[in-house]
Amino acid sequence: MTEEMNVQVNVYEVGDIVRGKVVKLEDKQVLVEVENSKQSGIIPISELSNLHIEKPSDAVAVGDEVTAKVKKVEEGKDGEEGLLILSKKAVDAERAWEDLERKFESGETFETVIKDIVKGGLVADVGVRGFIPASLVEPHYVEDFSDYKGKTLAVKVVELDREKNRVILSHRAVVEEEQARQQKELLSRLEPGQVLDGVVRRIADFGVFVDVGGFDGLVHISQLSHTRVAHPSEVVKEGDAVKVKVLAVDPENGRLSLSIKEALPGPWEGLSEKVKPGDVVTGTVKRLASFGAFVEVFPGVEGLVHVSQIANRRIGSPHEVLKEGDEVKAKVLDVNEAEHRLSLSIRALLEEEAAAPVEDYSQYTRTSETRGFQLGEVIGEQLKKLK
Repeated sequence: MTEEMNVQVNVYEVGDIVRGKVVKLEDKQVLVEVENSKQSGIIPISELSNLHIEKPSDAVAVGDEVTAKVKKVEEGKDGEEGLLILSKKAVDAERAWEDLERKFESGETFETVIKDIVKGGLVADVGVRGFIPASLVEPHYVEDFSDYKGKTLAVKVVELDREKNRVILSHRAVVEEEQARQQKELLSRLEPGQVLDGVVRRIADFGVFVDVGGFDGLVHISQLSHTRVAHPSEVVKEGDAVKVKVLAVDPENGRLSLSIKEALPGPWEGLSEKVKPGDVVTGTVKRLASFGAFVEVFPGVEGLVHVSQIANRRIGSPHEVLKEGDEVKAKVLDVNEAEHRLSLSIRALLEEEAAAPVEDYSQYTRTSETRGFQLGEVIGEQLKKLK
């Protein structure tokens, strides 16, 4: 018995799975040498890949080992075994669906190559046709996807429907998951009181979002400046580099409260060197209360003029004399930098003005003696002439 006779020769039928080697590429098909069989096989270009390809070389090369499913057996001539019509994509799809179902259930991240760009998103080869909608490519808006073709992306399966042959992938989910991990790690290292460098990323009516190294924290409008701010754009603009102080950290909810104001020197710092009791200052009436008026004399520094120190007469309410927005002068009575208190008096200046001596200008007034003549004298002279 020869060695050839000891070799088991398989005869395949429709539905069988065969292995073979690619021996030739033609325009619309691939010739395969089927393992342990006298039967030859061809794979039509339509059965090479689950994606659209222009030529067989887009999917395989000569010498490649392939596994395929028998789709049809053509009748042979002169007693020879029939030609096998094979499908590589059928086997790839079967394996792919099993793999995708496992990845979908586990939430696994895996890499895939972008094969094509179509209207509405990207197409990837994951054994079957996988689609990444435009909204699931990146966390941010992408205007042009041309650079993505041929690129390898990390993705997750977010929707799977075998009956409809529907596979939806997301690269955005992977990016956001990594960002969340980094943000949580960053937040775990932050503590209230820390001063950080940051960049203003976004401005809203209620405040600004500052990037402090991969995570955006909120600076509420009340924490932008020591002075009153009507809108955040009055203080900062997008792209500004700023220093911020950490007010509160909430790792569970991913929130970070920051303050630009607290990272700046306070308006009261060094005030005792700027003004002293007895000095006269000019300021603007900011608020009126029943007990007095608050006058801003430096940005962020308001002094109190008690109701008893507003006028040099008795008044029942500051509103009788002042209104918000008035510019006034006042005398400094007391400065307490540590407690942020500045006492002022308008009355003191009024009383000083009232007590100032009146200049005597009488020496400059021409008397009857210095005028050189009087009316009576002129008339008298005229009467003498008439006599």
